Amino acid sequence: MKISLIICAYNEEKYIQACLDNALKNSFGKFQEIIVVDNNSTDRTKEIAEKTPGVTVVTELKKGPNFARQKGFEVATGDILAFIDADNHIGENWVKILIEEFTNNPKTVCLSGPYEYYDFAKWQKFLTLIYWYILAYPVYLLVGYMAIWGNFIIKKEILEKMNGIDTSIQFYGDDTNISRRASKFGKAKFKLNFIIYSSARRLQDQGMFKIAALYVLNFLSQIITKKSITQTYNDIR
Repeated sequence: MKISLIICAYNEEKYIQACLDNALKNSFGKFQEIIVVDNNSTDRTKEIAEKTPGVTVVTELKKGPNFARQKGFEVATGDILAFIDADNHIGENWVKILIEEFTNNPKTVCLSGPYEYYDFAKWQKFLTLIYWYILAYPVYLLVGYMAIWGNFIIKKEILEKMNGIDTSIQFYGDDTNISRRASKFGKAKFKLNFIIYSSARRLQDQGMFKIAALYVLNFLSQIITKKSITQTYNDIR
């Protein structure tokens, strides 16, 4: 199994080194390549990534996370594409779960799982657990697909059949879009134990409940109308 780890980054000089160090530490030599797609950063993101051994850096000048993901898809050589964000840390069992899922379940076309926020307060972490276990996962079982782009694995051949990533979506609803489209070719899995550790900076800066509401609204909109309600997105950085 040839796995390409793709990390899309825009102005992530504070986070990218920890993300890469963690990926290298917990990859156990299972990644064929680690690709950082620099989305035309104006800080030291590209410089830091280029100095990290074992990392390939490519540039996507078109601004927006989905343009960067599409670039990663186009340049990756693996048959399994693993997408994470630049402020994410993979756990010790992350690669093991990934490999077991795609080895033992040939009908699986994509895999995702929840965030656990490493810089949240305890009460906020508790609310996050309620969100995933009480709200999100039952909805996934009902609908049959769910994904988070910061913790998303897909077979490259499936993404090719899907004609790549929908770059017309700026942000909200893009993860539901990709999992919905992938589910037409097989099982789009969401596993509660397939956890990735992420910064909660956007939730803290823009409001935890506001962001949760936007995700839910755009998730439902993608299911019902196949379009996102929120058409614009302003990155906090």
